[in-house]
Amino acid sequence: MMSTFKNTWFRDPNEEVLFINETAVRIRAGMMIVIPLFMALTLFDVLYTSPWIVDAATVEDTYEVTEASQIIYSGQMTQRVYDYTAQTALLFYGLFELLVGMTAWSSRFSPTIQIASFLARNKTPVWKPIAPKRFAWGLGISLASFCLVFFNPDTFANGVNSLFNGEWLPTTTNYIPYEIPVTLVWVCLGMVWLEAVLGFCLGCKIHALLVKLGMINEPCYACNNIDWDAIRARHEAKS
Repeated sequence: MMSTFKNTWFRDPNEEVLFINETAVRIRAGMMIVIPLFMALTLFDVLYTSPWIVDAATVEDTYEVTEASQIIYSGQMTQRVYDYTAQTALLFYGLFELLVGMTAWSSRFSPTIQIASFLARNKTPVWKPIAPKRFAWGLGISLASFCLVFFNPDTFANGVNSLFNGEWLPTTTNYIPYEIPVTLVWVCLGMVWLEAVLGFCLGCKIHALLVKLGMINEPCYACNNIDWDAIRARHEAKS
């Protein structure tokens, strides 16, 4: 227990190049998928359900029909007011989780990392370099930050306008088209699902591509992490 709390999902927190347990990473992704899923359901509710609350007791038949032969009713209704306090709090927690996982020291303060490391303690560890994961988490931080702006456009606009001493962004309307966060939240949900279920890290693949193109200077740490004992054992089993 104490070793798990101290090392969390790292092979050795004191290594110059950090390696993390891929098994624990996948378990954590399964827990973190709750955040993009909740955001996706929120956006679905906002975009595709009625923005009006109808008082059923006031609904009356007007005995009139539209040109499409639809019956017209009258009644009292109020427009829905959306409160994104819960979404904002959850996004801030998601940002906290992504940020603290970046270093060996701060990772011990992450509840999901601690739980994932504990659940993976009896599984054979799969060690992977942390650099590609950091890149993937950086993408997640960008997506979460964008969603925070979408859910709190007036707060962000007031901050920008105060910083630059002008009216750069409107404070009474949402200046971000709904299509953008809807697309991004499904991208985020898909990335977390691929990591948790299939063990496929899209952010890691993008990182590898950027390294191949020379846009990121990164040595092949995986090449230096070959388990020769395991390879020898497989050859002996075949012979």
